[in-house]
Amino acid sequence: MPVSKATVKERARYWFDNTMAKGTAALIGWLALVSLVLIVVISALTMWLTPDEALRHDGWPGVLWLSLMHALSPGKIAGDAGTAPFLAIMLGASLGGIFIVSILVGVLSAGLRGKIEELRKGRSRVIESGHTVILGWSEQLYTIVSELVKAHASQRGSVIAILADKDKPTMEDAIRARVGDTGRTRLVCRTGSPTEPADLDLMSLSTARTVVVLSPEKDDPDAHVIKTLLALAKRAGDHPPVIAAVASSRNMAAARLAGGRGVHLVDSDDIAARLIVQSSRQSGVSVVCMDLLNFDGGEMYLRREPSLAGRSYGEALDTYATATVLGLRGPGGVVLNPPPDTVIGTSDELVVLAQDDSLIRLANGTAPADERQIVPARAPEPAAERTLMLGWNGRAARIIRYLDGYVTPGSVLDVASDHPGAGAGLAHLANLTVNVKECDGTDRYALESLGVGVYQHVIVLSDDRYAPRHADTRTLMTLLQLRDMQATLGEKYSIVSEMHDENNRSLAEVTEADDIVISDTVIGLLLAQLAENPHLAEVFGQLFDSAGSEVYPRPVENYVTTGTPVAFRTIVESALRRGETAIGYRVAARIGEPPHYGVVLNPDRSRAMTFAPGDSVIVLAEH
Repeated sequence: MPVSKATVKERARYWFDNTMAKGTAALIGWLALVSLVLIVVISALTMWLTPDEALRHDGWPGVLWLSLMHALSPGKIAGDAGTAPFLAIMLGASLGGIFIVSILVGVLSAGLRGKIEELRKGRSRVIESGHTVILGWSEQLYTIVSELVKAHASQRGSVIAILADKDKPTMEDAIRARVGDTGRTRLVCRTGSPTEPADLDLMSLSTARTVVVLSPEKDDPDAHVIKTLLALAKRAGDHPPVIAAVASSRNMAAARLAGGRGVHLVDSDDIAARLIVQSSRQSGVSVVCMDLLNFDGGEMYLRREPSLAGRSYGEALDTYATATVLGLRGPGGVVLNPPPDTVIGTSDELVVLAQDDSLIRLANGTAPADERQIVPARAPEPAAERTLMLGWNGRAARIIRYLDGYVTPGSVLDVASDHPGAGAGLAHLANLTVNVKECDGTDRYALESLGVGVYQHVIVLSDDRYAPRHADTRTLMTLLQLRDMQATLGEKYSIVSEMHDENNRSLAEVTEADDIVISDTVIGLLLAQLAENPHLAEVFGQLFDSAGSEVYPRPVENYVTTGTPVAFRTIVESALRRGETAIGYRVAARIGEPPHYGVVLNPDRSRAMTFAPGDSVIVLAEH
């Protein structure tokens, strides 16, 4: 079909639309042109129709000025005097001026409002250096910001720059409400997509200290993380170390390939599963890990001590007066709690837990351990166990496989859930026999029918069919039912639960659960540590790797006598004889006291402490 030729009117309209699309400047230009035409026309009419009035106003120059004043300030007509034709012409100028000025005010107002909105969204480039960049938005962001604020409390000019697909004022208000005063740390929020290179350029990545990529709270969050890592990798120029959280372990390989060698990946699923399993067997593991990871107490450092070259790791445990040795970093990597007779090389570094690096000082000498207080080591007798898992979610199968590696053959795990996927993916278990039962964990009668008293351990999982807040509410209901059943029936079993929101911990404490794993908080703390200390990535990797030594709170009566004062140096020696490294203790009487819940890490080695049954020694040990 032949295309009709455009008419002159259509071409003019098309040209006009294109000029109008150029924005506020084009609109002002058109108004200026219309104003000029109006002034010229009014002046010409005045010169033609009222020549006497034109002469009275000094001819063309005066008439042009008079027309301009009437166009810009319509109120001047009130002071005019002259013939009727002259007054009519000036009235026309004033009416035209009202029309033009009104449009001009509207255009300027709209343009100014648009500029203000653009500034509020935060689209200017961040002009900083040595700042921490956070890409994305999730619940973990509040934990990361809070911890970095603590870490930078003594530093001036520290900056955290956040880029997320949210409105800038909304981000600032949310952080202010959840984090509170940020002290000397400034927050700079920018609106944009972390997957867009142009938006990444706003963050001045080449001068940043570290970059943290968050897993967003949306469908398929790992795809977003991987795309962000690809965008970072493809940017021209260098960028600092990148720390990223991956929600699903199956996406770790793709994320590692996308990020390249400069990225440190955190496997959220894997760490949460390990914490739940360890906490179910030794109450308090998650609390200890959070205490190790936050900036409230001690921090981990790598320290080289040439004077220790040629000595054993066991001897190095008495090296510092105000710090605790956790392991070694040598040519082969980091090893936490190596064998006591491991010889320290000249290039080896000690992994040290201390309040501050300025407080790491060599000890002048330590008092010997009190042999009278040390309890002889006894090998525990392995026994089959019965564990009940209430609920099901995407990481439940992984939890069961990890649990299978800890228990002795013949142990039983009963899964009670109304989740449609309960029991899937459990082939090739070596030690566990798994049974799946239909049960609503919030129903008291359904729970009583399970005969919970026959189990040694109960694990309550968050149901991923519900939103995090609703899932936490259901978990709280289950915990309350279990605790009431224990009080009513006089039963005793450990209860470990999984929750999403750290704010619900205080509510869950009413249920007196033995341990509450807040996976988002733990991951947030780990990301904050790596953002501040990327060189410790290998240390934390070992800490959460079941292939080596792990954190265990173990009964204090297995190490030293209770009821009499004993120095922590004696506990260190008792643990060393078991091939373990003691790093602190937990007081049972203070388990309900936040923020440390009775955990004391890196205690004074010489200060005597009287322990009671129920207290724990926190050690690094192989399971």
